[in-house]
Order: sequence, then C-alpha cells, then structure tokens
Amino acid sequence: MKISLLNNLVRWQALKQFGVLQKQLAAPEKLQNQVLLKLTVRAQQTVYGQLNHLPVTSDQGTLQKAIPVNNYESVKPFIQRMMHGEADVLVPGKVTWYAKSSGTTSDRSKYIPTPDRFMQLNHIKCGWLLAGCIFKNRPKLDLFSGKLLHMAGSYQPYDEYPASKTGDVSSLILEHMPWPTRFAAAVDKQMALLGNTDDKIEQIAQKIINSDLRSIAGAPTWMTVLFRQVLDISGKDQLLDVWPNLQLIIHGGMSFTPYRQQFKDLLPSPQVQFIDVYNASEGYFSFQDHIDPSDHLVLLGQEIYYELLPASEWDCANPRAIDLEEAEVGALYAPVISTTGGLWRYVTGDSVRITSLKPLRWQIVGRMREHINVFGEEVMVSDTDKALQQVCAKLNISVYQYTVGPVFFSGLHGRGGHEWVIEFEHPPADIEQFTHLLDLTMQQINSDYEAKRYNNLALSRIKLHVAPKGTFNRWLKAKGKYGLQNKVPRLANHRQYVDEILKFSF
Repeated sequence: MKISLLNNLVRWQALKQFGVLQKQLAAPEKLQNQVLLKLTVRAQQTVYGQLNHLPVTSDQGTLQKAIPVNNYESVKPFIQRMMHGEADVLVPGKVTWYAKSSGTTSDRSKYIPTPDRFMQLNHIKCGWLLAGCIFKNRPKLDLFSGKLLHMAGSYQPYDEYPASKTGDVSSLILEHMPWPTRFAAAVDKQMALLGNTDDKIEQIAQKIINSDLRSIAGAPTWMTVLFRQVLDISGKDQLLDVWPNLQLIIHGGMSFTPYRQQFKDLLPSPQVQFIDVYNASEGYFSFQDHIDPSDHLVLLGQEIYYELLPASEWDCANPRAIDLEEAEVGALYAPVISTTGGLWRYVTGDSVRITSLKPLRWQIVGRMREHINVFGEEVMVSDTDKALQQVCAKLNISVYQYTVGPVFFSGLHGRGGHEWVIEFEHPPADIEQFTHLLDLTMQQINSDYEAKRYNNLALSRIKLHVAPKGTFNRWLKAKGKYGLQNKVPRLANHRQYVDEILKFSF
C-alpha cells in the first residue's frame, strides 16, 4: 500500500520538531531557566505580576520568594476577572478560551485560561511532538492515508460573559487543530462537538462504521462505549474486522491499566500501538515515548516551568516545592507548574513517581487526594488499577468502572476494610473467587495493605458490590458530570462516592 503524500509531509514536520526537543532535553536546567525568564518577562505586563512584585528572573529561588505555591482557589478571583473580559490580568491581553476541568473530587468546575499562545505552543505543539515520537518509533506508519477520530467533549459561551468560551480541553484542542488533522478527521466538527454525549457517540458510531479508520484518540471509558456501539451495529466480534487498517490508539485522562486487556482483546494485533498521554486542562505535560507503558517523557520547554512538591509537603500550610535538579528517582511528587497560560506555581493535583532524571520521566500514580489511608495502608490508584488488571487478565474478564471507599471501624471489636463498587464489562462467573483473588493481589502489590490484612487484625477482606451496567453513567448524569472528559473518582478517604453510587445500583 502506497503511503500518501500528506502522511509523508506530516511525518517530516513531526520528526523535525521532535528532533529539536531531543536536543533541548540534553540540557534541562538551561531549558527551565529559559522558560522561567520568558514567563517573568511577560508577567511585567500583568496585574498579577505587578501585585506580586515579580521581577524578571530565571532563578527558582526568586520566584519562590515572590509567589507562594498556589491552588485553584488562590487564582480563581483573577480568572473570574478574565472571564468577564478584563485584559492583562494573568497574561498579557484578553483570553477567550477556558478549559473546564472535569473535577473528579469536587462538584465545582475549574476554569483554566487557555490563551491562543498557550494552545498553539503547548497543546498543539506537543501533539506534533507526539506525532514525531510515533513516526520515529514506527517509520512506516501510515495514518493520513485514512481517517483519524478525536473523541472530544464540547464547549459553550460563558453565561455571564458570552464572549468567553468554556469547555473540555479536548474540545478546545479540536477547535484549534492544525489543518492536516482537520483534513483527515473521521467526523465533522459539528458532530464531534455535540453536547449530548449519548447522541454524539451514537452518531459517531454510525458515521465511522464504514470509514478507513487509522487512529482513535480519547478517554478509555468512552472509547469502550463507542466500540460497543460499533460492534453492535456491525455484528462483528473484533474491531479489526471493522477497521482493518487501524494502527494507533491514543488514550489519556485516566489510567489505562484496568482497560489494557479489554482493548487488546478487541484489537488482538501488534499492528495497533497504544500510546498514553498526560494532556490535562492545565497543560500538555508528558507522553509515553517508547513501547514500555510504565512511564512518560516529560516535555520540558513547552511554555511550562516545572517544580515538584514532595509528598511530605502535601499537607503543609506553606509547602515547599523543589527544583527538578533536587528530584530523586523513585520518590513521589506533585507537579507544580508556571505557564504562559497564566498559572503561577500551581499544583495540578496529580501525583507522579520519578523514574529518570535525564531525560526527566515519571509514572502517573493518581490524584494527590485520591487514595485511601484511613488505617495506614497507603493505597494509591496505581495499586488498585494494577490489582484489577492482573485479576482480570487471570480470569479473562474486564471492568468498565470502579470506585473504592473505606469501611470504618464500628463497635469495640469491629474491623475496618475497603468497599469496592465495580461495574463489569464482562463479569466473572464466580464473584467469590474474584473477590478472593483481588484481595490477595492487593496484598501482593501493597505491603502496607498486606500488614493491615494480616490475620484480619486491622482490615477485613474486601467487600465487593457488582453494579448493574449503566450505574456509573447514571451517577455522573445526576451530578451533571456526564461527558467525554469527566472521570469517576477511584479512591477516597471517605464514603461519599461509594454511598452515592450504591444508591444508583439497586
């Protein structure tokens, strides 16, 4: 099959940009200093920079003295002023576009300024870098001779000031896509940006059933919904029977671990490559740049200055972030970012584990607040994802959604525990066997959990509820969180999510 001219043009441009990145990553300190200098120069024109007396600098210590570590509440008043049309607040000029954070652990939405400069030089530029990495690893890949599907959310005018637009970051990216991707799009922009998720997936499934689809990008949960629709319509058992030239799945927004086996069952061929990306509302941070899916290459220099917040500082009143040069391999951190999008020393809320310093690589562990440590067990999302993946592979089953909460001590002789609510894609034949294996696997993965489970002294065995299909989506709809970019919280130190979802189960 002859590779198209468009595919060759895209490959040439992408490889060129990725080559520049590789040279830059050889000197990360210099690159960081250059970014910080550029950020502080631009800050001189802003209300925020002047209020904080932020000097032009390339030194992290100077930045730390001027601006404390921030969260969304710290910058929200400034963002609201921008959303109402005020110029030169966090960035020079006015900002039209705002990425609406899905907010897994909060009912309140967060609006992240996404000026055109940041969209082009971060989100879109990193998309080119990803393409360069993909073509570097697979020189004969032919994506642009067929069609590409980008599963996006939607955007809408801001009620209080319609000139400002708010929406999922995926929809903002789709609106600003470079021309090669628009040319090869499997569905038109109007369909891709439909607000009603159920209607959107149904229409997309009907549209792409006869397309020569080469690549799909989106969140794993919603791709599985689309795949079910396509297989139902086509009557096929495997997706390669529908799209024989499918070569690439780009996934992000949540851990792929619980879904990996299910996708491989649907696409049982080495011709399909799976790539994980960390493209959040706040910025495009990293992607999987090699076949090993365990970690990501951090994209230094793309309009973001990075610091790291050690886990020991997460609950401090005045946390101290460290420079990348102080990072330790194997340690747990939260990324702290300053960007040309207007965020200054902003804690993203995610947790990462450093796997390499030069180049900088990390594993995405989960959310800072998304863990269970009621009994000293220190269970992270990466633990539960890994346990589910291993048990599902052993029993040849698959999970669609899940959440876990604590069972608190009750009475003098009561024991604590973990309560799981799981919605299966393909359920196990024996729930008791599944629960037993899941509990044993959790003990093998997490030594703190194992210690608390020893002889049932502190923790009882996992308590499991099987939720009927559709339960989690009904819960998301009830909370106004139903959409392609919204995520179910996996773990919590409280019972709110477990109790709410159980009400929708039965």
